[in-house]
Amino acid sequence: MHREELLLDITKTLTNHGFETSNIYDRSCFDLVARRELILLLMKVLVNVDGFSMEQAREIKMVANTLLASPLVVGAKSKNEYLEEDVVYERHGIPVIGMETFRNLIIDNLYPEVFAGRGGYYVQIDGQIIKELREKQDLSLKELADLVHVSRETIYKYETGRVRAHPETAMILERILNMKITVSVNLFQVPVTTQDAKIKESEHRELEELGFGVIKTNRTPFDALARPNQSKSKDAQPIIANLDKQRNQKLLAKMAMNLRDISSITDTEAAFILANRQNLKSIEGVPVVHNWEMEELKSSQDFMKLLKERRDS
Repeated sequence: MHREELLLDITKTLTNHGFETSNIYDRSCFDLVARRELILLLMKVLVNVDGFSMEQAREIKMVANTLLASPLVVGAKSKNEYLEEDVVYERHGIPVIGMETFRNLIIDNLYPEVFAGRGGYYVQIDGQIIKELREKQDLSLKELADLVHVSRETIYKYETGRVRAHPETAMILERILNMKITVSVNLFQVPVTTQDAKIKESEHRELEELGFGVIKTNRTPFDALARPNQSKSKDAQPIIANLDKQRNQKLLAKMAMNLRDISSITDTEAAFILANRQNLKSIEGVPVVHNWEMEELKSSQDFMKLLKERRDS
């Protein structure tokens, strides 16, 4: 199976089930973006998922966190073994699933429950339910542990959510407690990241001085992500931006089309921030703001207002 076939299959599955999809972006930490209502996916597609690097994972986490999106890797195999159906793998903190698991998720809304990790397979269990049912049956931690053939400490860790369980152990617990206790894997979570990837002070400090938090990207179809620091502001919509790197007009036009494509799906503003250029107002419909103009602005709200004026005109 070739990567192009996987991408075609994934895109077709998404569009046939209510998702709006972006173009395909090679040499990026994500290959495509897809949205259905409140679900926004940043997807990386690989034949062999071992090719997903730590650098790609770090960047896709930062982008996903800023855009409130869910990063997801879909592939066919790891090393020489095919990924199993309804099993969630992991690479550098990003969930990884096979094609059948992906189809089950998108087509039938079936979430997997099994994780593949070091030492075998695991499931996440609802510790609160275990505790409530154990107490309802008037069982002590040790009495339940003896029935399940694990230690008292293990039952305590299950109840407090500190460890996952082997599927066989979960089945025994469900039989004893007469209740489903396993929890489906939420593949649509937004990752939490504390990575500091701000633009260097010498590089477009104007955005930060206007009150934006800025992330520089190296493996995306844009150069930077910015979000107004006033999280409660009505203007807190993120911006995807391309910066002035002495690119020619033809390349800028191509980049503008990429910005428009991603912006429409991610519900972000798109902008070029240019220096020492002719007085352009937009490129292919994407607003252009010049460095000298930013020096005259007072806040992130002023910047957003300028973008809106140039986009609407």
